[in-house]
Amino acid sequence: QVQLVESGGGSVQAGGSLRLSCAAANYRSYCMAWFRQAPGKEREGVAAIDHYMRPTYADFVKGRFTISRNDDLTTLYLQMNSLKPEDTATYYCAAAHPQVVGGDWRCPRMTVDQYDHWGQGTQVTVSS
Repeated sequence: QVQLVESGGGSVQAGGSLRLSCAAANYRSYCMAWFRQAPGKEREGVAAIDHYMRPTYADFVKGRFTISRNDDLTTLYLQMNSLKPEDTATYYCAAAHPQVVGGDWRCPRMTVDQYDHWGQGTQVTVSS
């Protein structure tokens, strides 16, 4: 049973914007993240956010993408601005249990093996 459902993908020209959403009502206490996978490439972490709304970003999206959650933690978003052709990929919503790091609950490393729950993905295509 798929419990993470992405939406908002589409086609856009370079420099444009898209906003992805992920319905995640059963994951309020989880760390949430966006991953992406381009054809022929491995799935990579894009951004993550914990239930305290603290975000983490991959270097290649810093300053362009913003991850957020709504106030009741039922929906995850990814605002993507200044899109580039190399951002073309299938984008996945994922959830993981937070981990205790230095006495604080933190999201795990933003790698595929650390996230247990996945959506089916939404396609983003950026043309030059």
